[in-house]
Amino acid sequence: MKLKVDRITKQYKNKIAVDRISFELTEGVTGLLGANGAGKTTLMRMMSGILTPTSGEITADGIPVNSEEYRAILGYLPQDFGYYPEFTAREFVQYIAALKGIEKKRARKKTEELLELVGLTESAGKKIKTFSGGMKQRVGIAQALVNDPKILILDEPTAGLDPKERVRFRNLIADISKDTVVLFSTHIVSDIEHIASNVLMMRDGQLIHEGEWNGKQGDLEEFYMEEFK
Repeated sequence: MKLKVDRITKQYKNKIAVDRISFELTEGVTGLLGANGAGKTTLMRMMSGILTPTSGEITADGIPVNSEEYRAILGYLPQDFGYYPEFTAREFVQYIAALKGIEKKRARKKTEELLELVGLTESAGKKIKTFSGGMKQRVGIAQALVNDPKILILDEPTAGLDPKERVRFRNLIADISKDTVVLFSTHIVSDIEHIASNVLMMRDGQLIHEGEWNGKQGDLEEFYMEEFK
């Protein structure tokens, strides 16, 4: 799978949020780093088909971002994902599965597998409104994986997770990424340091660094801070 971002721009009146960015991603984890306001979320919302670019195009193996075919292979966890507080965790993940057109029997089986994977089996029948921030985030992770996506876009996915949950999530993403294109945005450099095979860095809407990362190049946080001096 090749995810291609070709000269993508997003402009709001006088502000250019994303400025002619191009890159290609393949299977594995790509870390997306940058300060708040760098344009990371805007970029990911365009890559998820939620925002329409002002110019440029996004394709996956030639499939355009605004197509049903693209949405069928996409998993997306936004920074503040919307959920229905009266739904239980099980109901919500099954609901997302239904929206994605997954057959009911398969959706039920997949839901149980994912809730176990994110450590929510015992809380599956409880309403999401009773959950802690970390538990809600784990529901978000489960819903993003329900259709076995080939492209997984994660915007600050470890927000609200405690250190133990964060490690478990990193391991999960590392495992998934063997045959999935994963874009992982975070401001916690350690979250991607050991699992990313590629790193993108943004500043003021522009891509200031793109390159492979193998963990042997030194300390990613030091490299990041050097780039953002």
